[in-house]
Amino acid sequence: MEGVQLNLISKDRLDKMGSMEKIRMILDEVKRGKIVVLESGLTPEEEAKLIELTMLEIDHENFVGIEVESYPQKSKGFFGKLFGGSGGRLTVIGPANRLKTLQKSDEFIEALVSIDR
Repeated sequence: MEGVQLNLISKDRLDKMGSMEKIRMILDEVKRGKIVVLESGLTPEEEAKLIELTMLEIDHENFVGIEVESYPQKSKGFFGKLFGGSGGRLTVIGPANRLKTLQKSDEFIEALVSIDR
């Protein structure tokens, strides 16, 4: 079946993980071609470390990098209801060759997800 796999990861699960554990999990999933959506997002330090590790693991034939977009959640919206959480910083991360941000604001992220590899 052709498609894109989205991993929606709750704040509760992320809170149980250390920074490096989160980063490694995200990077491993994205390298497998999955799109990762984090309910609570990453701290600026974690995001910087994720980008740093990504740069070290780029392989132009198999892994060209990541696309990361975040916006603050000001209220308990769709993902808050889905995960049962509230507030936070929603973050979308995916392979750079499959996820392209078209538009971003404080209220939404418009992205195009390519099925072709």
